[in-house]
Amino acid sequence: MRLAELVAVSAAVAATRSRKEKTALIADLLGRTEPDERALVAHYLSGRLRQRRTGLGWRGLQQLPPAAEQPGALTVGEVDAAFESISRLSGPGSAGARSAAVAELFGRATAEEQAWLRAIAVGEVRQGALDAIVIEAVAAAAAVPLGEVRRAAMLAGGATYAVDAAFSGVEALHAIGLTVGRPVLPMLASSAPDLASALEKLGGRQVAVDAKLDGIRIQVHRSGADVVVATRSLEQITHRLPEVVEAVLALPATDLVLDGEAIALDEDGRPRPFQETASRTASRPDPEGGRAGTKQGVAVTPYFFDVLHLDGRDLIDLPASERWTALDALVPERHRVPRWVGQADDVEAAQAFTDLVLAGGHEGVVVKDVAAPWEAGRRGAAWVKVKPVHTLDLVVLAVEWGSGRRRGWLSNIHLGARDETSPTGFVMLGKTFKGMTDAMLAWQTERFTELALDPAAVADQHVVQVRPEQVVEIAFDGLQRSSRYPGGLALRFARVVRYRDDKSADEADDLATVRDVGNIRQ
Repeated sequence: MRLAELVAVSAAVAATRSRKEKTALIADLLGRTEPDERALVAHYLSGRLRQRRTGLGWRGLQQLPPAAEQPGALTVGEVDAAFESISRLSGPGSAGARSAAVAELFGRATAEEQAWLRAIAVGEVRQGALDAIVIEAVAAAAAVPLGEVRRAAMLAGGATYAVDAAFSGVEALHAIGLTVGRPVLPMLASSAPDLASALEKLGGRQVAVDAKLDGIRIQVHRSGADVVVATRSLEQITHRLPEVVEAVLALPATDLVLDGEAIALDEDGRPRPFQETASRTASRPDPEGGRAGTKQGVAVTPYFFDVLHLDGRDLIDLPASERWTALDALVPERHRVPRWVGQADDVEAAQAFTDLVLAGGHEGVVVKDVAAPWEAGRRGAAWVKVKPVHTLDLVVLAVEWGSGRRRGWLSNIHLGARDETSPTGFVMLGKTFKGMTDAMLAWQTERFTELALDPAAVADQHVVQVRPEQVVEIAFDGLQRSSRYPGGLALRFARVVRYRDDKSADEADDLATVRDVGNIRQ
């Protein structure tokens, strides 16, 4: 397939706010794509490269060769081959080789194709086509049930990995199972403003209340002596967490998949600052002034709350209560997340457990339906998280230079929630400069200079527009309706809790979640 065709469809998808139309556009292109290119085209239409890392950044793509005048020279296969070659460059001379490869690839592209190639190389294709829409498009193009594609995508690690099976039929989709060693998308929780609201969402059923640990979400796969530890974004970090590997190898099983958290604790068992845990897995400088790897002496402890596979048997379709019974028999209590189980209408007992969790320094609880199966990539009613202080994971859209004591630092950040009806994919909810330490101000000045849309003009701008990539956790006292911002909402007394390098912009909270947390109806 010619790259020009794909770029044209990507532009059309970005230009419409209709989910139905986005789905139809992607489905049509997938239907016209040659079988050996469908998965690749689906990757590109979901806004990402097949390669996880290429070594390319915004700065390295500022100066490009003159664009080709006529489209049609490049195919998607050639683009993938070029990025694959670039991703394998390392060692002495790799910077020059990478620049030459970029010049060769981009020199064959038109201006429109260059803009798209640069955007996808840095993860900046903003067209409102996330995995959920691609899944719908795959089902439509292949004429197979949406539920079958959704489940296969869940187990394969994303929509694009189930494309070929979908076009082969329902039996091929059924053949995709949970594979030990291949991380799958995590199950997610919706939000509630307080415990009573969360319990009400689950009606009068039996529920569990789990401690919500302020750590790094991990999914651990073990096959014999081989262990894989992955983050919520499916990045493998096995070599960075030897304590987790050791704990899992000590369990009385041969094959397993566990879901949980890794967290750094004080000697008395209280959680240490989140950044100390994050520094064990992050590859960028951390917001509190250190660099990844500088706190390797801080040990982390794994805590597991679910088991998805055990010695040849998939457990994901079982009720949570049965999975937890298997978990309790497998994992010692010191490595299990604290949990209370009871009736949803027993608010007093659930609150007493929640109070103990909070007194222990943890950030909140997750209320879970004990009858629910495990559903990867879904943010449904089966899990509901509650934090005593309202927090949202938002994306920084712009940042302002500070004044007074903060002169010389990028300070006041503009906050946005995901909104697929917006042309940019985000909608602004307010600004804040509160909660920032001096170390954080220094870090974010460097970070947002890197993300600036026009790095050369950063010093000359009062408001610096940045690529919407950095996720920040924001605490706030409430929401109010506002005509000042396009989303019609504004945060009250917003302040920075921490920057979330463990989350991508696509995992930030959306406008519907913001309304739900703030109890504001449309």
